[in-house]
Amino acid sequence: MATLLNNDGKIIAIDFDGTIVEHKYPAIGKEMLFAFATIKELQKKGHRLILWTFRAGQPLEEAVEFCRKNGVEFYAVNKNYPEEVMDDTISRKINADIFIDDRNVGGFLGWSEIWQQLHPEGEAFLHQLTNPDAHHNYKGSEGKGIFKKLFGK
Repeated sequence: MATLLNNDGKIIAIDFDGTIVEHKYPAIGKEMLFAFATIKELQKKGHRLILWTFRAGQPLEEAVEFCRKNGVEFYAVNKNYPEEVMDDTISRKINADIFIDDRNVGGFLGWSEIWQQLHPEGEAFLHQLTNPDAHHNYKGSEGKGIFKKLFGK
């Protein structure tokens, strides 16, 4: 999704395994709670999102397709911009303002906390309650719905 950054937009590099989905590499795990709903809202806010992952080859293609099927197309994948040609002269380090990764010091914060840190103004994105995409893929553990997982009912 090639959009121009607005004045507040940041370049955000987002990991896949353990961040967008549960870590099941090389398979694709279940969506992390609120992942795609939050990512879509970040795009709406004008942030330029880069998928930044260890995956390469077929596992990378599968991850990109999984995101696309869930309504998310990244500005670039493992690159600073879509046209960048990777070779031995270019670092794999992405030039981003923010990195969202499960290997942060302290671990993955969760998408709700990430949203609050990036947009503390709150606005209308009450993703847990009002966004129809928020629970699209999340089924909870062992086939239980989120309410059964939380409340045992």
